[in-house]
Amino acid sequence: MGTRAGGGLKWVTSMALDGLARLARKRGAGSPSLPSGARLYAVGDIHGRLDLLDALAEQIRADLVCAPPEVMTIFLGDYVDRGPASAGVLDRLSRGDFPTPIYALRGNHEDVFMRFLDDETVLEDWRGFGGIETLQSYGVDVMDAIRRGGYGLARKSLLDRMPREHRSFLEQTRFAASLGDYFFCHAGVRPGVALKSQKPKDLLWIREDFLRHEGSWGQIIVHGHTPVPRPEVLPNRINVDTGAFASSILTALVLEGRERRFLSTQNAPGLFHSKWNR
Repeated sequence: MGTRAGGGLKWVTSMALDGLARLARKRGAGSPSLPSGARLYAVGDIHGRLDLLDALAEQIRADLVCAPPEVMTIFLGDYVDRGPASAGVLDRLSRGDFPTPIYALRGNHEDVFMRFLDDETVLEDWRGFGGIETLQSYGVDVMDAIRRGGYGLARKSLLDRMPREHRSFLEQTRFAASLGDYFFCHAGVRPGVALKSQKPKDLLWIREDFLRHEGSWGQIIVHGHTPVPRPEVLPNRINVDTGAFASSILTALVLEGRERRFLSTQNAPGLFHSKWNR
């Protein structure tokens, strides 16, 4: 029962962040929860590993036995770069080919990818952190780009080869979402700034200022962006980026009521597990 990114999510976005924060305070710290009757899967950074996305989708499909009425998967961004099959990942997600309805957030790597679609000079930096692999996944000849040239030709080739649905999917990605006592974004949030006032740049790129912060934001921040060997659960945030492109471990946080648990591809059959490299 898949849907296009952004579709069918009124149950996630219908309540204002301020109202959710007030509800979180009333329920009290230490017992964060989702609204009754809802289950949410929050998936970390995929980075071109279509094989892992396929394997995790099957785990989620099997996990849907006795699911509550409302089920959604929220992807935390970074679908592209580094891994070998960015085009395949975007193809599956843009078709809504998933066991549950999906909601897609934007990561910093999608931000750079989208800027390249309009500006060839972006490839000068993008080539150093995954852009070459993404271009290759679309069948673009990258030999000149590897030598720091031919950026315009690479952009034109990508635009010729990239399905319209992929670009539409990227354009529909959101910067953040909120449900119950949880706030979802790619990288994190800026301390001292209300969640409803966070800037897209921070939601996509922030790292140390967010990671060092030990105070409460009124909601638990669920994020990716910074790879960790295993899911990181702290009083104010949960990190589910387990470095899938290098570790072959793609992780989903499962939230239902006050319950938290994890699904991962760590023990999925037929997958090669390289040593995790931060």
